[in-house]
Amino acid sequence: MRMMLLGAVALSDLPAGCEPGSSGAFGLVLGEVLGGIEGAQSPSGELTLAEIDAGLRQALEIGTERVASQIGVADGYWRDPQIQIPLPGRLGQVQNELSKVGLSGPLDDLQLRMNRAAEDAVPAGKRIVIDAVQSITIEDAVGILRGGDTAATEFLRGRTEVGLRQTFTPFVENALASSGAYRALDSVTSNQPLLAIAATDYKSDLTTHAVQFGLDGLFNYLAVEEKKIRENPVARTTELLRRVFG
Repeated sequence: MRMMLLGAVALSDLPAGCEPGSSGAFGLVLGEVLGGIEGAQSPSGELTLAEIDAGLRQALEIGTERVASQIGVADGYWRDPQIQIPLPGRLGQVQNELSKVGLSGPLDDLQLRMNRAAEDAVPAGKRIVIDAVQSITIEDAVGILRGGDTAATEFLRGRTEVGLRQTFTPFVENALASSGAYRALDSVTSNQPLLAIAATDYKSDLTTHAVQFGLDGLFNYLAVEEKKIRENPVARTTELLRRVFG
């Protein structure tokens, strides 16, 4: 255990003078805490390694819950210009052209249904992200706390994206089918000469596109929440977060 702690101290050894609230300050705090376990006092109090580890997990879980409640609801994607999912490729191009003459209604409706599918998939995706938070090791925590403002989000994306893609895909497919999006796509492609290729190709593109942009939106806002907790005292809503990230 002592060797692991000393190794963590070495990894966390950052120069003094980091600005309060900066990502560097978190590495410094971790170094001070680990050093305190070896005999010195942390200037912020008697934080333990367990508290640091629990504080990081809590921050990520709270951030994930906030994001899911924001985007995993009706209009979570659709009404948000930051993460609204556009139609892919040729579908989007034709939509833009038809909108100039007021004829893009069917494609606009298809885009709405695609965004609804992503919104429906978020609650299941949240569980995968939180499970990944629980798998974080002390070595992971050291790297995350020494990293940039979105280091935890990047770590979680690397750890969960494959599983999230597998989870999102059937949710998106089911949502697109049950919402009538696939039927709408068949109608649009059969009645629009500009889209004269097999509708099955568009269906595959639509599903893959919705999944990718759905994940991008999820991690976009998880990064925002991470930065808030790192930088903004108001976002630290529990005593543990205030002790660890204060």
